[in-house]
Amino acid sequence: MAAIRTVLIVLIVILGLAFAWLAFEWSRSDTQVAGAPYGVAFELVDQTGAPITEAAFREKPTALFFGFTHCPDVCPTTLFELDGWLRKVDPNGDKMNAYFVTVDPERDSYDILGQYVSNVSDRITGISGDPAKIRAMAKGFNVYFKKVPTDTNDPDGDYVMDHTASVFLLHNGGQFKGTISFGEDSDVAVKKLENLISG
Repeated sequence: MAAIRTVLIVLIVILGLAFAWLAFEWSRSDTQVAGAPYGVAFELVDQTGAPITEAAFREKPTALFFGFTHCPDVCPTTLFELDGWLRKVDPNGDKMNAYFVTVDPERDSYDILGQYVSNVSDRITGISGDPAKIRAMAKGFNVYFKKVPTDTNDPDGDYVMDHTASVFLLHNGGQFKGTISFGEDSDVAVKKLENLISG
């Protein structure tokens, strides 16, 4: 009986040490993820055709939105609202950056994207590029997107893109801070951007 008790105590100690080690490893990996820049490395072009990489998201606090120019409502609404929020929290335009990345690069060349974004805002920069690179970049930022035919009888015809509708907020340095959901209260969105700028 004493031998069984000793074995049980040893097993409990070993399990306790194992759980402590696992907890330490989990907390360490969470800290590393939280401290690392969000997303993946990429090489694309901005709306003027100039090269742009992930380094642009690390220069200043950044608001990042994924969409497409043929979007009927979510994208133009988000661009318009984001432009208004930016003018409130950063009137001079020197404290944060904002980007609109297309998830439909087959139709959204950089110049078309530039015209689209410029019609709404001079504070937001469009990003396009090679379709394979766009797909890799969007997936690396955990963005959902899918081509959806507008006519189920003609799958190769016109289409829209189903996609993540949130604005991603990145700290100076590129770390993930949070999101602004589509349809979020304007005062809440402004407060989130103010908090992003203040650090």
